[in-house]
Amino acid sequence: MMKDMALLDQIHTPADLKSLSKTELDALAAEIRQFLITHVSRTGGHLGPNLGVVELTIAIHRVFDSPRDPIIFDTGHQSYVHKILTGRADRFDTLRQQNGLSGYPSRAESKHDWVENSHASASLSWSEGLAKALRLQGETDRTVVAVIGDGALTGGMAWEALNNIAVEPGLRLVIVVNDNGRSYSPTVGGLTKQLSGLRTDPRYEQMMELIGRTARHTPLLGDTAHEFLAAVRSGLRDVLVPQSMFADLGIKYIGPFDGHDIAACVRALRQAQRFGGPVIVHAITRKGMGYFAAEANAERFHAIGRIDEVTGEPIASDDQATWTDAFAADLVEIGATHPKLVALSAAMVAPTGLSRFAAAYPGRVFDVGIAEQHAVASAAGLATGGLHPIFAVYSTFLNRAFDQMLMDVGLHHLGVTFVLDRAGVTGPDGPSHHGAWDVPLASLVPGMRIAEPRDRTRLHDCLLTAVDTDDGPTLIRYSKGKVPDDLPAVATLDGLDVLVHHAHPQVLVVGCGDMAHVACDVARALAAHSIDALVVDPVWTIPVAPGLVRLTGTVRLVVVIEDNLIDGGVGSQLELAMDHAGIETPVRQFGLPTQFLAAGSRAQVLAHVGLTPKQICLEVVNTYTHLRDEAATPADEALSAR
Repeated sequence: MMKDMALLDQIHTPADLKSLSKTELDALAAEIRQFLITHVSRTGGHLGPNLGVVELTIAIHRVFDSPRDPIIFDTGHQSYVHKILTGRADRFDTLRQQNGLSGYPSRAESKHDWVENSHASASLSWSEGLAKALRLQGETDRTVVAVIGDGALTGGMAWEALNNIAVEPGLRLVIVVNDNGRSYSPTVGGLTKQLSGLRTDPRYEQMMELIGRTARHTPLLGDTAHEFLAAVRSGLRDVLVPQSMFADLGIKYIGPFDGHDIAACVRALRQAQRFGGPVIVHAITRKGMGYFAAEANAERFHAIGRIDEVTGEPIASDDQATWTDAFAADLVEIGATHPKLVALSAAMVAPTGLSRFAAAYPGRVFDVGIAEQHAVASAAGLATGGLHPIFAVYSTFLNRAFDQMLMDVGLHHLGVTFVLDRAGVTGPDGPSHHGAWDVPLASLVPGMRIAEPRDRTRLHDCLLTAVDTDDGPTLIRYSKGKVPDDLPAVATLDGLDVLVHHAHPQVLVVGCGDMAHVACDVARALAAHSIDALVVDPVWTIPVAPGLVRLTGTVRLVVVIEDNLIDGGVGSQLELAMDHAGIETPVRQFGLPTQFLAAGSRAQVLAHVGLTPKQICLEVVNTYTHLRDEAATPADEALSAR
């Protein structure tokens, strides 16, 4: 049950925080934390990250004047508290649902949302550019606040931005580092060791406790006491962590301090605001803070489905395996007979299904942090060294590493396999997370082979083929959700799996991946209109199979159904291959439009873009009828002339 939200009900804009006392702010934080647990447990979403930034976000809005002072969230999944404080609490029942509240900042929702950040490590570049724009236009009393954390500092782009921020001493930019030591899982790499060296060194805590006790008995008051403690902390930091990385960059540094202490956060942020130049404010937080289940299992509670609010356990669902589960099991099996098989992850070992492989074969999984470009180039090095690397990644995040896929892997004809989870329509995470671009982008890489398995058996076969391919890159893509039941071929025709066969088909239906099941439903619906269809699944869709091209010349209409962009997709490339072969059979393509598709369930989004059997059948019937009538017209005219 929701507790009485007496204070939260009074917060409609950030300005409402200004008059609250310290006691009231602490009470508000507790109310927001309970609000998050109750609502996100019902809708699903990024619970752990937001529980960890409650006090920090309150302090940011207490000190700065949003939206006049722009607040830019990196990996915007940690913006739920910001949404609550900017007048959107009453919409949280619709979080991540069709026509509901976005799981990320959204300019359409609020003037307080400046950037629709959802891919990591971009906030500092955005903020640097925005702060420069304000300065150049004479608005020198406005401060840009960048909130970065949850592993985003492992991304190279963040350090490219810091490199430029360091040479802009007058830039009014406050960089809030939300240091919880994690992304999905514990953050990895040398940067993390630097931060955690200060965060966890017992000498630091012991010395600061001693200094605190001493200061309480010393006649120092107000800001003087805080300045004394800050000076001692700075000196102690230099002893424990020599050549502090941020100080070496020439950027003012404040911290570390307790990110769950609102008063401490406010003091640090006000000090940074007064400085008038770039400042890094380093807050130590706990992911999942205040919810026992999330604190005990931060990785599982980073992003959740619907859960029991009290126990934290998932709401019961069927036990059918997901595509990720199937990949995880198959990779362990294949790894036993392929000792040179290794895997890479960009801070997503568990979400992409690599945990089981890592447990079975210690030392053969490399988590590089949120650094997809590095992951792909590193995979190129591993392949050059005689191994076969698999880079398991969400489809949407591979976009970030296109250059490395093209130049480091493709140009060198290396046997690197890309396994893309969440390909096609993913659902509630919205436009930035739909995996719509992978086929058009990857197919631009010369020598790239792309597989779209329709079921678990085909996934296993594709993985085996991929890891035995060392003369060029391979890519396997599958959607988010449950693996459908196996759909065996009824025959094989010119190297293609035939799923529905009629003796004299008028329409060829090509189903790619999950859409092979839709293609079969379409064929059954067409039969009710006396249109016989031949349904085939090439499985390996790119490059277009010569047998598929030949088959298109035997029918009156070709239909291609795929779960990626039409522009540059399988249908587009099949049509191009047909043109080169001199085949003029009309082609109808069904896929995703070149648009940013809104959030919704997978079924809702597919229906919105016309990718249901009923909608496709209606379009095909109309097209086929038009073609048939056109073909009949000349004969009819000849009969009339007689």
